[in-house]
Amino acid sequence: MLEDYVVIDLEMTGLNPKTDAILEVAAVRVRAGKPEATFQALVKTERRLSDKITELTGITEEMTRHAPDAREVMAAYFEFIGEDVLVGHNVIFDYSFLKQWAVNHKITFERMAVDTLKLARRFLLPEQKKTLEDLCIYFEIPRENGHRALDDALETARLFECLQQQFFETAKEAFAPKLLQYKAKKQSPATEYQKNYLKSYAKYFHLALPQPLDAMTKSEASRLRDVWFVRYGRMPQ
Repeated sequence: MLEDYVVIDLEMTGLNPKTDAILEVAAVRVRAGKPEATFQALVKTERRLSDKITELTGITEEMTRHAPDAREVMAAYFEFIGEDVLVGHNVIFDYSFLKQWAVNHKITFERMAVDTLKLARRFLLPEQKKTLEDLCIYFEIPRENGHRALDDALETARLFECLQQQFFETAKEAFAPKLLQYKAKKQSPATEYQKNYLKSYAKYFHLALPQPLDAMTKSEASRLRDVWFVRYGRMPQ
């Protein structure tokens, strides 16, 4: 039975690790099957947050603008995680954002993990919904602040222990940690030429930039330019 591990959970601006940003990180260090320490921090970003994200998480733009610097938070977060086996609910999703961050900042990050979502799909009936919220109801795990990273991490830790207690002895191999696989390519920041062009284009056509230029990657800047070309045409020379 896995007794020493770290449960992770993140909140993000969206679903794509290549284009969306991390808003909040949390982790629970478990030793001998019991939570020993926790980590939680908001991550500074100047990106605009959709109403849906704010409604879902309770995280506002003001909160992220006044949060600690992203590099500082992520350095501390990776240190807290250490070399532990990771546990998460749909853990590859959270891992993909961590991996993309690591690659962008030239950090080596490879981890073994166990996924509570995969375990629930294996052991529970198909008609049982497998969201973290629904599984907390199923296993009678108290849930107060859904979609905040630390609360979700603590609930996932309890969920994992419930799954181990009920199913480990009959299917030990299902709980064996596996190497997470996610390919991430380093993203370069938008060039000064790209940023200046988008700024001029937005001014000419009276458009609002969807996010601060300094937060854009080269690929994001190129995509935005192409979308604008289709919608509004090219800017006169």
